[in-house]
Amino acid sequence: MTQNFTPVTSGARLSDQVAEQLATEIKQGRLMPGDKLPTEARLVEQFQVSRTVVREAVSRLKSLGLVDSRQGSGVFVNQKLPFAPLNFEARHAASQEAVIQMVEVRRALEAEVAALAAQRRNARDIRAIQQAVKALDTAVKAGGNGVAEDVKFHRAIADATRNPFLIQTLEYLGQFLHGATQVTRANEARRIDFAVEVQTEHHAILQAVEAGDAEAARQAAATHMGNAIVRIQGAPADFWQHEGERLAQPLVKGLRN
Repeated sequence: MTQNFTPVTSGARLSDQVAEQLATEIKQGRLMPGDKLPTEARLVEQFQVSRTVVREAVSRLKSLGLVDSRQGSGVFVNQKLPFAPLNFEARHAASQEAVIQMVEVRRALEAEVAALAAQRRNARDIRAIQQAVKALDTAVKAGGNGVAEDVKFHRAIADATRNPFLIQTLEYLGQFLHGATQVTRANEARRIDFAVEVQTEHHAILQAVEAGDAEAARQAAATHMGNAIVRIQGAPADFWQHEGERLAQPLVKGLRN
């Protein structure tokens, strides 16, 4: 099959754009395992880029396990393709929008995590969650932002699920969740009533998990994340023009492998 590629333009790195088009062909089955990629000269012609750009793009595909070189024969799609890596493209979202979208992801995950934790927690898990809540309360009282403690609180709940897939998903998301948490906590620190609300919400999750009430835990976690969205939506413009914008940049720009 003959591939027709779209010439790349300025903006994102040219080699990344070339790699993304080639990867799409592979992932959507238009380039099958064992197929040979078009020649370097052909790719240069179609993408209207230099040989260096094409080589960088192919190198990236190799690092992802999508293609491999055969001496004297060319570059071929690997016979056994790896699982597709999870990447986020939030670069076109405004700061507030990106943070809200990530909290929406958290709401979907954290609600079920809390429910499972309530069903499966043991005495050790409860102690870990209690200690995390106490550490968070102490950090806030001492004038800290509580970001690290907040993350540990939610991780302690996740550990209680005994589900490695959920835990590993949250670990991957951690690079984004940490940034979103920085923004939400910076916003909440502006007002005493916000800080009190958050503390109350955390204790509600803890109490439901302690009681082994899965539905109450699910609702408490969903409510906590839903209220975080409301608090972010209500943040004044000057917050987003300064601190909120700065803290949200990792989400806005996106993180690339």
